[in-house]
Amino acid sequence: MNDMRIAKRDVDMNETKISAKNVQVFYGDNHAIKDVDVEIKDKTVTAFIGPSGCGKSTFLRCLNRMNDTIDICRVEGEILLDNEDIYHPKVDPVQLRAKVGMVFQKPNPFPKSIYDNIAYGPRIHGLARSKADLDDIVEKSLRRGAIWDEVKDRLHSPGTGLSGGQQQRLCIARAIATEPEVLLMDEPCSALDPIATAQVEELIDELRENYSVVIVTHSMQQAARVSQKTAFFHLGNLVEYGDTGQIFTNPQDSRTESYITGRIG
Repeated sequence: MNDMRIAKRDVDMNETKISAKNVQVFYGDNHAIKDVDVEIKDKTVTAFIGPSGCGKSTFLRCLNRMNDTIDICRVEGEILLDNEDIYHPKVDPVQLRAKVGMVFQKPNPFPKSIYDNIAYGPRIHGLARSKADLDDIVEKSLRRGAIWDEVKDRLHSPGTGLSGGQQQRLCIARAIATEPEVLLMDEPCSALDPIATAQVEELIDELRENYSVVIVTHSMQQAARVSQKTAFFHLGNLVEYGDTGQIFTNPQDSRTESYITGRIG
């Protein structure tokens, strides 16, 4: 229970960063996400939990328009980032994804050096005016990704040569190198061992000082440890959303309670 009590801190002080209203997602004729309304707070870790295939990753991908890359996918409703509609025709998805970074389930470093993995985004977005600027961004990002001390002497070695946990922290550092405001994480620890998982969880807790973090996780224990807000998805519906401690100890919906106690899932 201590985890739960700790997770509730700071929750009411934060402003809304992302507001979703009446969001529907269709894959062809399949209605995958139904009537989702949610407000995601700034400088808070929000966990999406629920059984496999319940829509949590699909909804996460709506938040930086990753679903645009799927031909048969159609998104309806409204998603606002800082009160601006991210699906407005004038919004450039590439610029949006610099603002809303993404870390995937399987670590996916580019087949480049550790340095170039981090420098890639700032280069294409024109964030560095000089080599010294770029060096500074690379070091700062690797420090924020809690991996600088492990790689500072081999920045020109391939990122693919790192261990799985190091690769995932490199990918987190890469995501924050473009100075995003939101960080989306789709089961970032599912391919990692327990020690690497603990390191990434610790990093997530530090990152919320600067970012709004949204994490999809299959692990309810992980959601309880790292998040202040939790959303429970089931069969494409957002069933319940609230403070993590309340969702886990006093859920309002019987489906949430059934999932948390292991009766459905």
